[in-house]
Amino acid sequence: MLFGLVPAAAQDNSADLAKQLSNPVASLISVPFQFNYNSGYGTADGEQAYVNVQPVIPFSISENWNLISRTILPIAWQHDIAGNSGDQFGLGDTTQSFFFSPKDPWNGIIWGVGPALLLPTGTDNLLTSGKWGAGPTAVVLTQKNGWTAGALANHIWSFAGDASKADISSTFMQPFLSYTTPNAWSFTLNTESTYNWETDEWSVPINFMVAKIVKFGKQPVQLQVGARYWAVSPTGGPDGWGARASVTFLFPKGK
Repeated sequence: MLFGLVPAAAQDNSADLAKQLSNPVASLISVPFQFNYNSGYGTADGEQAYVNVQPVIPFSISENWNLISRTILPIAWQHDIAGNSGDQFGLGDTTQSFFFSPKDPWNGIIWGVGPALLLPTGTDNLLTSGKWGAGPTAVVLTQKNGWTAGALANHIWSFAGDASKADISSTFMQPFLSYTTPNAWSFTLNTESTYNWETDEWSVPINFMVAKIVKFGKQPVQLQVGARYWAVSPTGGPDGWGARASVTFLFPKGK
């Protein structure tokens, strides 16, 4: 059986995996490939499409604590995002986060804290900040009766890199709310807001996603589609509606 109707026990397992995916610091190896599309950049009405490769790998570091590695590496194509700037294709900058998280929730609260790093891996001048950056990151959430509510945040300051590029002091905030059904459908609403302290500007995209866990043979995979609306954009930033779709490969313990 590839996917479709599955036994009740398998449905329960899929629903549990879906709930774990709603938790950024779950003890679950996952490898998402997340496609995003934005348009309306600047005076030339530029557009951008990129795939975020986002492996999440937990490590047990003691009887009571996990260390969760979360990586975001963009592979991007863009056209006229800075006026008549033509096409660029390649890697963007990498964001690498590490969360120290207790294995057992505290009064129903799941949390994690640690460092976030910005690595200038971009392969084109318009795909990179040209800066090395670092700062703190944290996540807090609760899960009950299929609901997950919480927020993830970080702040990154640049400390080295291309002197001709703008310095970075940027706060990222991602409040999220999701509901997972017993048959492993997930409905998620979030924002991925950024405040640029150097320019005093907000970026506030609002995302709504629908996801389902299926199995290809024995391999569990979450398929997701969604829409994005840019409630607030920085000068020259994207405008209006965008789209998101993702495929996430899951590697639960014992698989």
